[in-house]
Amino acid sequence: MYGRKVKLRFLFVVIILITLTLTTFLILKSLEENVVYFQSPSEIKLLNEIDKSKIRVGGMVKKNSISISSNEVNFIITDFKNEINVTYSGAVPNLFAEGKGVVAEGFLKDRNFFSATKILAKHDENYMPPEVKEALGEK
Repeated sequence: MYGRKVKLRFLFVVIILITLTLTTFLILKSLEENVVYFQSPSEIKLLNEIDKSKIRVGGMVKKNSISISSNEVNFIITDFKNEINVTYSGAVPNLFAEGKGVVAEGFLKDRNFFSATKILAKHDENYMPPEVKEALGEK
């Protein structure tokens, strides 16, 4: 009924479509495992069950809550409705300060305590690193 060229072309198109579909599926599946969205303290308080997987908690560092010992930093993240206590061992970013935005990545111990493995300080769109500010001659 159809010629040999038509059958080969059809087979070629089907193989390409299957390959594209499989590749897209594998890429999206691998991204799904690596994407971590941050949750606010209020969202954490509403969790039905505490999961042992890695999460991010985002909010503001509460004023007068930072406590630094020799190898550990304790502070409170707030969204002005709820709070969560955070412990972190390691160096904190330069932008980390009271009253500033922060995202902490780590594991929940319970609804009130969070053990961070990484601290990400947030800044607004007007932020300029000190080195760049000096190079431009601004104060």
